[in-house]
Amino acid sequence: MSYRIGDVLVGQVTGIQPYGVFILLDDQTQGLIHISECSAGYVEDLHSIVRVGDVVKVLVLDIDEYSQKISLSLRALMNNGPESDFRRKKFFWTNQRTNTGFKPIADAKEQWISEALSFFN
Repeated sequence: MSYRIGDVLVGQVTGIQPYGVFILLDDQTQGLIHISECSAGYVEDLHSIVRVGDVVKVLVLDIDEYSQKISLSLRALMNNGPESDFRRKKFFWTNQRTNTGFKPIADAKEQWISEALSFFN
């Protein structure tokens, strides 16, 4: 077997069970797409996503080196709208247009300390 984790392959659906979809990758190799990897969100019926005989593009998620079982994913290759193209945005606690540094903290420090100490008195 010459498959690696991360490979994008084309295979044929050979069987559908309540827990996942079996994919024939070549004449001797078969993989499984677990129901959680078939689509984003809840999947009630796998028959609504694929049918036996369909040719699908899948991503290799894992290969068990002892049993040679291959875990596949359809979901990882889907474009699910703007959420799938989410880019991390950096958020700041301060306003970048004002250059106040730590002055507001220094100004409020004495009041915060006195309030905190009042809990112990």
